[in-house]
Amino acid sequence: MGKDTVADIITSIRNADMNRKGTVRIPFTNITENIVKILLREGFIENVRKHRESDKYFLVLTLGHRRNKKGSYKSFLNLKRISKPGLRIYSNYQRIPKILGGMGIVILSTSRGIMTDREARLEKIGGEILCYIW
Repeated sequence: MGKDTVADIITSIRNADMNRKGTVRIPFTNITENIVKILLREGFIENVRKHRESDKYFLVLTLGHRRNKKGSYKSFLNLKRISKPGLRIYSNYQRIPKILGGMGIVILSTSRGIMTDREARLEKIGGEILCYIW
């Protein structure tokens, strides 16, 4: 794990989803907890629980998979990191992009906490665009 915690959790979730793992363990921070709450609320993950191991806390995520008619697994999550430590991307509420015409979500870090694009548009606040999920 590096210094970019958002990219690290996105990569961990993406890798576990591509390898058809049922669960993934990520380090617990306030940012990761808020992002995971959004993923759970929007239905991208099935379950989350907090796990303690030798004075360190982890979040254990249960991923959901779709089956197509032939019985093979299809990747369920598509995640893309937008704002990076070397290049921060900010947007006001009017210019927040819509992913797949509103089917996907944009996770933003605002002055009122981490929230989705829909919530930011309702509260009419912008912020740093963390990632796209569809």
